[in-house]
Amino acid sequence: MSFSAETKDELARIEEKKRCCNVAELAALVRMDGTLQISNQIYALNVTTESAPVARKVYRLAKNLLGLPVDIMVRRKLRLKKNNSYMVKIYPRVLSDFQELGLIDEEGEILPGIPNFLVKKKCDRIAYLRGAFLAGGSINNPEGTYHLEIITNDALHADALCLLLNRFQLGAKVSLRKNWHVVYIKESEHIVKFLALIGAHRALLEFENVRVLKDMRNQVNRLVNCETANLNKTVDAAVRQVENIQKVANTIGLQALPDPIREIAELRLEYPDASLKELGEMLNPKVGKSGVNHRLRKIDELADKLEERHKQVGRGG
Repeated sequence: MSFSAETKDELARIEEKKRCCNVAELAALVRMDGTLQISNQIYALNVTTESAPVARKVYRLAKNLLGLPVDIMVRRKLRLKKNNSYMVKIYPRVLSDFQELGLIDEEGEILPGIPNFLVKKKCDRIAYLRGAFLAGGSINNPEGTYHLEIITNDALHADALCLLLNRFQLGAKVSLRKNWHVVYIKESEHIVKFLALIGAHRALLEFENVRVLKDMRNQVNRLVNCETANLNKTVDAAVRQVENIQKVANTIGLQALPDPIREIAELRLEYPDASLKELGEMLNPKVGKSGVNHRLRKIDELADKLEERHKQVGRGG
């Protein structure tokens, strides 16, 4: 089972005690996955999902809250080993039976977005977001990239969901993917906050465990890369210094150098792998890293001058 499916399975088992919260959650579920069917003047609200736990939740909420006849059907998909599809059918006596869910107004017109009366209280807003995620949400395995999204085919509903998420400072945004409107959250801290908000505590712990391990691995990799880069830089500098010392020795001889410069040059030739600190401690009296670096830089400058002089002589010849 995927991380997303495990998260939904956990959320589908949550049972709210307040009627207002249950109404808000059911309203989100039917708004996301429901279609209104009219056949021979008989109305039915069909809610379709590929998640058995979600289908059971829709069935339970619809039966307990609305007191209407409810059926559940299973469509088995044999081709390509696809998941089964579950359809919960809710039969109203009259269309006004759906007014409590914010689907229609008093005139029987379909209400757009998220009606305010459904999400007046904080607990209702949380319940609505849980229902929306159960119906159209997904979350990447935290081993990969951090990404949580809720997909809807209704632009107004997507914008309303985004606003509702951002009332909890979750950094949600909306994008268009083909004909679908995707409400998404990218930052791991915001995803963690969202999981905690809607009650996915087991998924939250797993997400956090993986995130901590990933952060530790990334930090170790950064430290190793930094150490490797510093080591390469040190080795390159030492090779350059040895080459320049040999160039000076072959041109004017090390004896021509001032004693402090000559001493560090001889030490570098004898200990090509030593660090600046180690070279400085071999001197008498000892010299710090900056002092050693200053002397070696003098040798580099002298070698550059000798090289330039050699080129000038060659051009003159």
